[in-house]
Amino acid sequence: MFEIESKSPDTITITTKKTNVVFDVANAVISGNISVGSIHGPGEFEVGDMTIRGIAVSNEKVIYDAEIGGVHVGIIGGIEEGLDDLGIANILCTSSVRAIREIDPKVVIAMGNVDGMVSELKVSASTEKKYKVKNLDALPATLELIVLN
Repeated sequence: MFEIESKSPDTITITTKKTNVVFDVANAVISGNISVGSIHGPGEFEVGDMTIRGIAVSNEKVIYDAEIGGVHVGIIGGIEEGLDDLGIANILCTSSVRAIREIDPKVVIAMGNVDGMVSELKVSASTEKKYKVKNLDALPATLELIVLN
């Protein structure tokens, strides 16, 4: 089980039983309770019970795939490049409708223009403080749009 939070449009925080990791898409930095401090740029990392792939796309932009207990969380913000390299994302943290259509996640954590997403995707959005994920089987069958505040 893990939780996803967002304190600003450019950051996503994932908290598990063993770790707390903050993904800053705008600055391509991963931080939190990581023994080596902050991680800048692309690469593959094991942080607690989380496997993270940072994928370089262009102009020093990085998108992330965080895998926790078989659930893949794609963290891309407004970046629309490198989506093929990201692969499957059960949960996608983005502001891009194009990325949502291309990746087809079960859950979208909105990181930007929610009104545009609602009208283009024809789904309703629910607002929550944190999004809690039990396991892969507990994810919804149809697309859910979540706004974190």
